[in-house]
Amino acid sequence: MRGPAPAPPPPSALAVAGYPRRVPSPKLSHVDLVVSSVERSLPFYRGLLEPVGWTGLREVRGERGETIWYLSVPGAGVAALGLRQRQSGACDGPYDRYAIGVHHVCFDVASREFVDERARWLAEQGAVIESGPREYDYTPGYYAVFFYDPDGIKLELLHRPTYWAAG
Repeated sequence: MRGPAPAPPPPSALAVAGYPRRVPSPKLSHVDLVVSSVERSLPFYRGLLEPVGWTGLREVRGERGETIWYLSVPGAGVAALGLRQRQSGACDGPYDRYAIGVHHVCFDVASREFVDERARWLAEQGAVIESGPREYDYTPGYYAVFFYDPDGIKLELLHRPTYWAAG
């Protein structure tokens, strides 16, 4: 009779020649949003995200030859947000987050103060704030503001103290 099977290695470890080797944890690489006006949306997203560390900006050619603007946190292996100019008039009505597509996009920030300061900035820009900033009961210490970009796409700035303590 054999004992219990050994526990599998953690997902972030890979056995190479009998020795565990650390590999990056899985993450979301990038999200591209199609916007009605890059000229309007790029300054909005840069103004929102640069103060919380998203200072990288890169121009990339898309599959149809269009320009994609990627905002990111500097460094290797970080997530990025792409902005693309709308090329189709298929959906000329207001953005519907309950239709097939993106419901909302959330950005982690390092402190409640960042959430509060960015919420003030959003109000000064005339952005529609859905709720917050305040604590929500999703997880302990979940502090966020929910708001809309110039095209009506729902966004969130979130601080979770347990997330930042683990880093």
